[in-house]
Amino acid sequence: MSYVAIMGNGPQELIPDLSRYEAVIDVWIGADRGSLTLVKHNMTPHYAVGDFDSLDEAERETVRNRATVFDQYPSEKDETDLEIAIKTAYALNPEKIYLFGVTGGRLDHALINIQLLYSMMEQNIQGIIADQQNQLQLTEPGQHEISHDSHYPMISFIPYTKVVKRLTLEGFYYPLIDEIISWGSTRCISNKLISNFGTFSYKEGILLVIKSREA
Repeated sequence: MSYVAIMGNGPQELIPDLSRYEAVIDVWIGADRGSLTLVKHNMTPHYAVGDFDSLDEAERETVRNRATVFDQYPSEKDETDLEIAIKTAYALNPEKIYLFGVTGGRLDHALINIQLLYSMMEQNIQGIIADQQNQLQLTEPGQHEISHDSHYPMISFIPYTKVVKRLTLEGFYYPLIDEIISWGSTRCISNKLISNFGTFSYKEGILLVIKSREA
């Protein structure tokens, strides 16, 4: 399998337009109530996992009947439902994992979910978080091409490590050449491409790249 998508329990109003991703996703996984979200979007969860304590009996039965695999866990467990979903995804050896429904609501949940992108990077898997306004991913040193997305026209580069060294931005409205950015710097917030493609490169550190749009 190449591309896997996981739907979490996040607020419904922040779920992106899933039709933008349907053509590239091979497997859809619902984490707890995220399984019901997929069903409500007329999609069949290939895997529905979690304790399902956020669903009533009728909702659980709906998910059980629609999911290809329904895997219920005890409510008292060491892992979150989202972690279980990610482990399910890892078993499929994907190249890329999309996370939906993992932003909004509690800030502690949102922050730890962003950190999950790092654990995916360690597995040599590209992780992407997407909601109505934002698309996030972590990158490692090297040269990267980035394309214009009319849905997320603004692009920000935020250091995930304390320092990111020799950052160069080409094809951007605000270009950079061999700059150092560190925690707390707003130097690379709210940039945009001047054409359909651009590149960014750096020598050391990890960058959180956020494409976004206004509400």
